[in-house]
Amino acid sequence: MSGPSVGIVLVSHSAVVAQSVADLARGLAAGGPVVPVAAAGGTADGGLGTDADRIAAAAHEVDRGAGVALLADLGSSVLTVKALLAEDELPPRSRLLDAPFLEGAVAAVVAASAGAPLDAVAAAAEEAYTYRKV
Repeated sequence: MSGPSVGIVLVSHSAVVAQSVADLARGLAAGGPVVPVAAAGGTADGGLGTDADRIAAAAHEVDRGAGVALLADLGSSVLTVKALLAEDELPPRSRLLDAPFLEGAVAAVVAASAGAPLDAVAAAAEEAYTYRKV
């Protein structure tokens, strides 16, 4: 993609889950350029959990100047992202999205890949809460 774009970080307690959701979101957004998406799952030793250093590194890796949208799966991953935001450890214009992990990730990657700004990416991801399956 040319010019600034919103980067996406998927934070999960599991490296496999984070990477799988990233792969799915990239695949569903295909057909054109896809924004940078980083999976930040699990601990440094490969276990289940969250790792603040991995999350911060992922956010800096995908930062392309238009903000970074972070989606987190459960409890401590949310708390870790909130702590990183409070401590200014993430790139400027980083935002934790209040969205379902899988559906929100797909919506965020699709919107960002279409060139949407951070506010629109957040709105698309958060709208995923309203998706009805029946």
